[in-house]
Amino acid sequence: MEQGLRAGGFLIAIAGLVVLAGCKPQPARPALDLHPVPAQQRLPAQPAPAVEAGQVRIQGDDALADVLSWTLPEVRIDRPARARAQARRALAQGDLFETAASAIPLLLALRQRDPGNAQDAALLDKAQAALLAQAWVALDAGEDLAALRYAQRHGTVLRTLWPEQPEVRTYLDAVDRAGQAFELCQAGEQALRAGNVDAPGGALALFRRAQALWPLRACASQGIEAVEAVLLAGAEAQAASGDFDAAYAELTRAMRVRPQSPALPAARARIEFLRKDRIRRLGDQGLMALADPAGLRFAREQLAEILRIARPGEGAGVALRQRIEQVDHYGLFKPGQVFTDALPDGERGPALAVLPRGTFSMGAPEGEPDATADERPRHAIRFERGFAMTRYEITVGQFRRFVEATGYVPRATQRGHSMAYDVRSGNFLRGSGIDWRSTYDGRPAGDDLPVIHVTARDAEAYAAWLSGQTGEHYRLPSEAEFEYALRAGGSGRFPWGDGLPPPGVENLAGSRDVSSRGRRWSNAFPGYDDGWWGPAPVGRFAPNAFGLFDIGGNVSEWVADCWHKGYRRAPANGAAWVNPGCRIRMYRGGSWASAPAQTRSAWRAPGGVDVTNARVGFRLVRQL
Repeated sequence: MEQGLRAGGFLIAIAGLVVLAGCKPQPARPALDLHPVPAQQRLPAQPAPAVEAGQVRIQGDDALADVLSWTLPEVRIDRPARARAQARRALAQGDLFETAASAIPLLLALRQRDPGNAQDAALLDKAQAALLAQAWVALDAGEDLAALRYAQRHGTVLRTLWPEQPEVRTYLDAVDRAGQAFELCQAGEQALRAGNVDAPGGALALFRRAQALWPLRACASQGIEAVEAVLLAGAEAQAASGDFDAAYAELTRAMRVRPQSPALPAARARIEFLRKDRIRRLGDQGLMALADPAGLRFAREQLAEILRIARPGEGAGVALRQRIEQVDHYGLFKPGQVFTDALPDGERGPALAVLPRGTFSMGAPEGEPDATADERPRHAIRFERGFAMTRYEITVGQFRRFVEATGYVPRATQRGHSMAYDVRSGNFLRGSGIDWRSTYDGRPAGDDLPVIHVTARDAEAYAAWLSGQTGEHYRLPSEAEFEYALRAGGSGRFPWGDGLPPPGVENLAGSRDVSSRGRRWSNAFPGYDDGWWGPAPVGRFAPNAFGLFDIGGNVSEWVADCWHKGYRRAPANGAAWVNPGCRIRMYRGGSWASAPAQTRSAWRAPGGVDVTNARVGFRLVRQL
């Protein structure tokens, strides 16, 4: 701050100061009051530091000592009336002490010239009150170093002129505490950056000392909030890694920072979600592992982990524990058997076919036309245990039963739109009011049509409901399970072999298919006509060798896997390849509108978790 800087001008500058060291700007202070504010109306009483009466402590760079020093400017009075008028103007403008033309130097010179002048004495009292008021405004408003130094400079003037007055001593004590609080805030920020969060002498202790010295300094409360945020982030990171003991220990540390913080319940809820989600995933992984006798040890490890992180009485892992007990049994089923599970109301669940255990080569071989690197490397998958798969794609009627029973609101219904076929343009466009109740072109769908306009999460919600209704474990198939079921013991380019599709094999895009507007496919199987433009009711075409209908056509189908580019490091046991919280899922199998390249047995495609359209539905696997 230069010696010639006008006090009034600096007051204007204070309003625009940018707060340093992470402290946020505070609301504007009231206009300048020319009367000093009593100490009891400001901060609560604080233990006074050991500072000599009337002394303003200057710390840090010694160069600041010159900036904060002040000497009474020398004033020559030739015409008292003019000097008195000039002092009045300076006082009105807030120009109190910096130059010989400032109010206080002029009034002190007038008083020295004429000690008994009552008018000058009254003006000097008013100037002293204005200086104290200006000093308090600077101190109260200051959150950065420049504002603090400006407040300390006022203290230097007050110390020089009126060191013994109680109001001055109160201010000098306050400005010293504010300076110490500022330094503690800076030290706290450095400790926080260094990772010294809540240890003795660390960031939290420093911010709390700053807050005790100067409760109005925002950087102290903001620093305490930053300490809490660091601890909460650490707690959630521990939970994400699966170490919930460490997560709750970190959460306990955070509770000691601000016990009534509104951030604590939200963080605890997120950790609880991660814990329950991990229990669910461990259960699914354990259940899937039990499809292979070699996975028994892994399943038991998953159960042990579930029991470690579950709360007493939570009942977690019951399904896995029961399945482990039955792992050595194939049950009453045999390969190729068709069955249904009973529902509580006496109805039956979707029809299932038992697929035999076996081995197949997953992915596209080298040299296969239209294959991509995402379908390689081709690798062997062995299913040591059979599994059951719904014979048909889940229908609109079956999905309707779930929605009406639970009140579940699928994603397209929430959003109010989906991608559908526009009969006028022949393109797939977003249409309003289209959801699971709609067919491929947005019209109402019959109950025997495959449900479309659903996400993978909608499919998983249906599977969870069906599991609860039957007491069995239903889920989306893994990508490996789907390709195994699609190939049904074959190894050709297409589910039916290597050549063109035989008549009536699937609902596919054929060159002889014609829409209601007379449109034909530009990229289709030559000479093929299945009689449908759009999805057909399920089961209208011949089943494959495993007794499954429409798995190679009609609609593509969601699987449990997350999207991965290629099969390197994919699970070797055919389990779903998932990443917690992944945003891109997989679907497999051709549809009524798929090009021939997209009908190949090895074809795979990604889809966002919120994507819905007129070409993708789902079927389920039931664990045996």
